[in-house]
Amino acid sequence: MDRSSLFQLIQEQLDPENTGFIPVENFTSLVEHHELQLDPSKLDMLLALVQSNEEGQVCYQELIELMSSKRSSSFRRAIANGRRTLQREILLDETGLGLYKRFVRYVAYEILPCETDRRWYFHQNRLCPPPVFIAIVTIVQIIVFMCYGIMLNKWVLQTYQPDFMKSPLVYHPGHRAQVWRFFSYMFMHVGLEQLGFNALLQLMIGVPLEMVHGILRISLLYMAGVLAGSLTVSITDMRAPVVGGSGGVYALCSAHLANVVMNWAGMRCPYKLLRMILALVCMSSEVGRAVWLRFSPPLPSSGPQPSFMAHLSGAVVGISMGLLILRSYEESLQKQCSWWVIVFSFITFLLFAIFWNIFAYELLGVQIPPPP
Repeated sequence: MDRSSLFQLIQEQLDPENTGFIPVENFTSLVEHHELQLDPSKLDMLLALVQSNEEGQVCYQELIELMSSKRSSSFRRAIANGRRTLQREILLDETGLGLYKRFVRYVAYEILPCETDRRWYFHQNRLCPPPVFIAIVTIVQIIVFMCYGIMLNKWVLQTYQPDFMKSPLVYHPGHRAQVWRFFSYMFMHVGLEQLGFNALLQLMIGVPLEMVHGILRISLLYMAGVLAGSLTVSITDMRAPVVGGSGGVYALCSAHLANVVMNWAGMRCPYKLLRMILALVCMSSEVGRAVWLRFSPPLPSSGPQPSFMAHLSGAVVGISMGLLILRSYEESLQKQCSWWVIVFSFITFLLFAIFWNIFAYELLGVQIPPPP
């Protein structure tokens, strides 16, 4: 019996009057005797949905959403109601796993704070689609850096090289009418140290997040951090250019760290306190280095050095938008009021930044350094 046949059987035989509800006794018999092959975690969820119901009936729509692996609140309600049943086994007790499944289990414990969520992700993970977004962004950043390093014969403090700042990828206030620069600056980096820091964090944090939450959500979070970074610089540091993917990187990192703090008791990643301290120290030192280069450049230069405000705005995006995304595993964002509040706030900021870039520079008489 395939899944569509099971749905038809449920609707025709167990709910012939289309009431939207199924008696618990009939549904229990169906779950225990049907021939549809389900992964262990999904079968546990179905049994929990039955055993936890106090009204003697099961909602047909919740059942369909759960069987279809649809991101919805029915998933959260089912596992919350059946928590005692589903916690009888710990994922760490699984033995005889191959290398890939051990890695998936590691990712589950790194990212998810609930044992039922971890088991669900572990059993339904199929590596399709693969986590390619963060990998592609990192590879392109490395290729661009290598090309400019070879061309300029300079691997640190590349922004002091005039030809570097002439790149069509760098955001410069004198070229703000070229809209792509608000995004493309993420492929350029000050030097080897900034590239290494960003690439390391992207791969260590971004890839596991993408494996669990999917390419659409993580790419949205990353690009929102990148866009917020350049727009914030255009408002708060109006004479400065921007390079580096720190806006997106800090959006990922701050979202993950905030999620760990909010779910501290449920997180089972080893040495979580030490790792959080190290992450905060590294992120703070990177911001400090960016501030130093902005206001006390070690070498004379023809114009202002890149701004550090992209780091801070990326962190704000991560804590606001990213925290909600990471806390909504297997739930529909579109059905949550808080999600639309965040989206409305981001769109409002975007519109304000557009009008600011069109009118504020002339109204305030800002002296922009001549574009390279």
